[in-house]
Amino acid sequence: QVQLVESGGGLVQAGGSLRLSCAASGRTDSRDGMAWFRRPPGKEREFISAISWSSGWTEYADSVKGRFTISRDKAKNTLYLEMNSLKPEDTAVYYCAARRFVGSRRYRDYDLWGQGTQVTVSS
Repeated sequence: QVQLVESGGGLVQAGGSLRLSCAASGRTDSRDGMAWFRRPPGKEREFISAISWSSGWTEYADSVKGRFTISRDKAKNTLYLEMNSLKPEDTAVYYCAARRFVGSRRYRDYDLWGQGTQVTVSS
């Protein structure tokens, strides 16, 4: 059974950086679409970024483009989210997710989720 485990969240000042990791245990061959979502306080879960596990193709939400970078390490079976120039509005629980095909920004299309990691950005 495949599991996703996020780590790397924490408290950071505005303008700072964090790197989130999502370690996948078990076989992930059938899931090419990997993504990061977040849920800000009192809001719906929102798409941040996605990557094709096989090709490395990426896409980003406009709100994080130029500040966040998604990447993966196939050898370590780990997904990353490098977050720079963090803003207070980036405060949220961050989740990694997986689905069979890459290319969806809808959280309902993802069938495998991690438990989430809290990111808090102070002003």
